[in-house]
Amino acid sequence: MDTISHNAATAVAADSVVANDKISRWSVEQVEVLFNLPFNDLLYRAAGVHREHFDPNAVQMSTLLSIKTGGCPEDCGYCPQAARYHTSVENEDMLSVDEVVAAARAARDKGATRFCMGAAWRGPKQRELDRVLGMVRAVRELGMETCATLGMLKEGQAEQLKEAGLDYYNHNLDTAPEFYGNIISTRTQDDRHDTLDKVRAAGLNVCCGGIVGMGESRRTRAALLVEIANLDPYPESVPINNLVQVEGTPLHGTDALDPLEFVRTIACARITMPKAMVRLSAGRQAMSDGIQALCFLAGANSIFYGDKLLTTGNPEAERDRELMQRLGLHAMGSGA
Repeated sequence: MDTISHNAATAVAADSVVANDKISRWSVEQVEVLFNLPFNDLLYRAAGVHREHFDPNAVQMSTLLSIKTGGCPEDCGYCPQAARYHTSVENEDMLSVDEVVAAARAARDKGATRFCMGAAWRGPKQRELDRVLGMVRAVRELGMETCATLGMLKEGQAEQLKEAGLDYYNHNLDTAPEFYGNIISTRTQDDRHDTLDKVRAAGLNVCCGGIVGMGESRRTRAALLVEIANLDPYPESVPINNLVQVEGTPLHGTDALDPLEFVRTIACARITMPKAMVRLSAGRQAMSDGIQALCFLAGANSIFYGDKLLTTGNPEAERDRELMQRLGLHAMGSGA
């Protein structure tokens, strides 16, 4: 058997395991096989997996609001909110509940069904969490799904968020274990797993993804997806971020990722996590309409919708509506 035939056979076998909902742990080698498939073959396989589990023309619309911007003590090399980097992001006070509700209502009126609240903390102090709990309750009253990304959680905090009505907690693994130390030194990836374990134990849905385009290899991208897909169970939502380079951060000036490689990453995420919402997250502003269309074909079925993604730009809402109309896509209903 030649190399191409062997790789295709291995990928088909891997697809079969997931399609049949059998318990499987992915290996980096298996996901590398998928990445290395001819582009058309990979997208064909990913689109097939997507259609088995979702309406291929439905997209979940989510909005992300920074409820506490800047001043973070961490040293994530990609993040303009880190206090130690000299960027245009200033340390701001936490928003009020009224401000958050107004933003959530506006997002809902524009078609968003999930509202995510993000804070630039290493982890919330109890007095800070108490304010977030009020925000969660208020946004739930608007009929929206709620998500929060607040950093690392202490014992009992995930349970408090669950009781307040939080639906999803976002905590990304960022990159593969072997590359993690190149990006962050102030916390380990084990710290991130610890928070994910707390979230899952509290009965919250997990939103967990990563960032590509940080100078990593294709094998590293494969290893990141393996790390996420082998969570038991894998996350309900998987945001895939393309690095947004911000002047003043250590990763500014990194060679940009080939857009087609980003599409491959989306396709591999869909195949390895067939029932997850795979979200186009940071970096969409720099993507052409054609690349975004390929991402939807490859299995992406969720986007962050609105003018800003935390502190960096996001495609304007009107542009998103126009693109979806041109592609014949429609917004997914609440609770999807």
